[in-house]
Amino acid sequence: MTIVAVHGAWADGSSWGPVIPPLQRRGLAVRAAPLPLTSLADDVAALDRVLERIDGPVVLAGHAYAGAVIASARSEQVRSLVFVAALAPDEGETVLDVFLRAAPHPKAPLLAPDRHGAIWLPDAAFPAAFAQHAPAESAAVLAAVQRPIHLPCITTPVGRPMWRDRPSWFLLAEEDRMIAAETQRFMATRMAATLCTAPVDHTPMVSAPEVVVGVLLEAVRALS
Repeated sequence: MTIVAVHGAWADGSSWGPVIPPLQRRGLAVRAAPLPLTSLADDVAALDRVLERIDGPVVLAGHAYAGAVIASARSEQVRSLVFVAALAPDEGETVLDVFLRAAPHPKAPLLAPDRHGAIWLPDAAFPAAFAQHAPAESAAVLAAVQRPIHLPCITTPVGRPMWRDRPSWFLLAEEDRMIAAETQRFMATRMAATLCTAPVDHTPMVSAPEVVVGVLLEAVRALS
């Protein structure tokens, strides 16, 4: 069994770093799939290339924006999906459609693309909204390694999502300041996911990795 972990916007594979060793100690193979964050199609293609290199069954985990990416994969190796404070548009919807369902948190940053169509997160938003429960040093590292997301990632309608055809788990981050908890609950309910809730921030892989590990192990055990 391999867990393939997919990062969201303003992150890279290192955002899954605290989660990987505990999973490996339990005998699981783990791969962190890198996304270019240039368009939804580019990101799905990048994930598919990672999946092609893996033999055997896969549990596919996505954080935030990557919820749309993992649900757009088409590999028969994928046995289940795990959404971590993620966005999960349904067929014909965009990431932006579901992101805007609820009013933003007062500490959520105002976002706008630059002249290249890239959307960057202000450095101050990492300790204030992206990972407010993480140690200050960890939030600073997240800011330093951030990768911008581009408009075609969030404005492209998705096709039939894989969560309609695979079992899913959803970690609802109750203290998320980037994606409203009520929006997460709506998506988890709509996909009939196994719902796990915790008083964590938007990036629990960094601030509460044991919670994320627990959900991933639950998904793995369900397939055994």
